[in-house]
Amino acid sequence: MKSSLFRLSLRFIVFSLFVFLFYSCKKDPYEVGIDLLPASDTLNISSNDSAFLIAYSEIQDSIRTDKTSTCALGSLMDPVFGVTTASFYSQFKSSKDSYSFGQNPVLDSVVLMLQYSTVYGDTNALQSLKVYEVSQKLDPTKSYYSNHTAGIYSTMLANKTFRPALHDSVQVFGVNVAPHLRINLNQYTNYFGNKIISTPTSILNGLATFPEYMRGLYIESAKTNYSGAMVLFNPLGTETKIVVYYHNQDVGDSLHCDLVITSASARFTHFDHNNYLDACQEFKRQVLNHDTTLGKNQLFLQGLGGVKVKVRLPFLANFAKNGPIAVNSALLVLKNITSDTSYAPPLNLTLMKIDSTGYTSFLIDENEGPEYFGGVYNTTARTYSFRITRYIQSILLGKSKNCDLYVTVNNPIKSLLNPNRIVLNGTHPPLPALSTDRLQFQMIYTKSK
Repeated sequence: MKSSLFRLSLRFIVFSLFVFLFYSCKKDPYEVGIDLLPASDTLNISSNDSAFLIAYSEIQDSIRTDKTSTCALGSLMDPVFGVTTASFYSQFKSSKDSYSFGQNPVLDSVVLMLQYSTVYGDTNALQSLKVYEVSQKLDPTKSYYSNHTAGIYSTMLANKTFRPALHDSVQVFGVNVAPHLRINLNQYTNYFGNKIISTPTSILNGLATFPEYMRGLYIESAKTNYSGAMVLFNPLGTETKIVVYYHNQDVGDSLHCDLVITSASARFTHFDHNNYLDACQEFKRQVLNHDTTLGKNQLFLQGLGGVKVKVRLPFLANFAKNGPIAVNSALLVLKNITSDTSYAPPLNLTLMKIDSTGYTSFLIDENEGPEYFGGVYNTTARTYSFRITRYIQSILLGKSKNCDLYVTVNNPIKSLLNPNRIVLNGTHPPLPALSTDRLQFQMIYTKSK
């Protein structure tokens, strides 16, 4: 009895020492404390073993882009992923609950303003936009996705070429306001402005009637052939609006009416990846030609409804084939293939599972919060780590199915558009990559006696 208690105490002390050294010193776990135990009591450890992993990249299904905190415009030519072009649809409404253009209003000008948020890519690259009026009714109760489009009228209202100026304030009525892009909407015709100032007051002030009368704007980005950028704007910003300048017979000076985007406005961003025809050959062979074996070399991840990584653990059941085990720690670690920051990697990644019916859901470990679950980019190690201990334990206990895992840039429950992309090391990258650079499944476990 004393001998059993002694051995149990010794195992606990050695295991505690092992865990401390493993996480503090990051030494090879096979070299820590193993020689202190009899062979029959050795901790069963698997670390950095890609033999249990299969991973490759796939084109992601479209993502929701309605009601997001930013909208995207612009075109970006990426040397790996090829060209991505973003365009934007949105409704507008009067900024006041009650507004009238007065007697015999006459149009002076009409301007679309878009408040800057951020830029991903070459900030000096020229961007070209065209603006049209939407002809199809947009529904604020409907979910819109990145591959959706809507009908538009053929008359072009504006054609604007610009460089993003995120740090230059703009003077409006003698006051400096937040940096924004200004587009003249009566560049070619006064039709659109005259349509607005001719709106009957009862329609202009109606929450449902005005979006039926003027169904919105479509801002279309021209595809670039080199460089470029993805420009993000704040659709709910104070400087995002249509400003109609006019005068009437009652007031000699110029007046203005603001039409804004509200949280209740239907709006969405459309992304076009040009079927990845401009992507590099390594990408095409793995993603377009479905050569999944190339996931051993490198993996591709792209935001904006672009590309995801599928991860499978087909041999996971082998760990428990000789009896139940206790999973002390299970990590999935992904590493950036380069330190080049020309295209900044995503700050966070999302990890989800998908079952045989196609239902996608979060892992149980996600409930423990981001500090436990992980997914944040480590700029020093150039890695992302996900702690999936509870998920793995549940599978080995037969309580959960071993599902395919998906790593994505955009989180489906967050209203963020993330244009970032990254190329990751695969499960067995070619030399000179180190074994620690590859996609890793690290697990520490103990056998039940």
